Amino acid sequence: MHDASLNKMLQKIRYTQAPAATLLIRLMVGGVFLSEGIQKFLYPASLGSGRFERIGIPSPELMGPFVGGVEIIGGILILLGLLTRLAVIPLIFAMCVAMITIKLPILLGYGFGGFALRDLERYGFFSMMHESRNDLCMIIGSLFLLIVGAGRLSIDAAAASRDTPRRPQGD
Repeated sequence: MHDASLNKMLQKIRYTQAPAATLLIRLMVGGVFLSEGIQKFLYPASLGSGRFERIGIPSPELMGPFVGGVEIIGGILILLGLLTRLAVIPLIFAMCVAMITIKLPILLGYGFGGFALRDLERYGFFSMMHESRNDLCMIIGSLFLLIVGAGRLSIDAAAASRDTPRRPQGD
């Protein structure tokens, strides 16, 4: 009984009727997350734990590699179209944290709650929108994939169709 309910839950997670063109959104979202995750390991001082420390993220030496790992694994899963709906959830959360810790101080024009304000030429709404354009695209693209699934050209779609009972032909 437990295996049957787990299989049913996996079928719901993998199910998608999104068009094949959804692959384009997966390439964008998965590719950016994969690249950003790798860069957190390649350039830890500027994009990983060092950046997290400057922003004011607690335990930056742990959080930098952790977030990088989540972005790499999530990016790969999205690119493959494997458990896509599950993969985007921690990535949406990470992007929301980035918006609060990095972009909100830009909007306000001052740091708060231990989160530092970056040195920019200007602050306020338009500066925040400029700095957050990538984040907003990743959040919206991830929300799209959460809602519609990976699309027809995905491992999720292949697995879901394999698990769906077929009607006998010729009736």
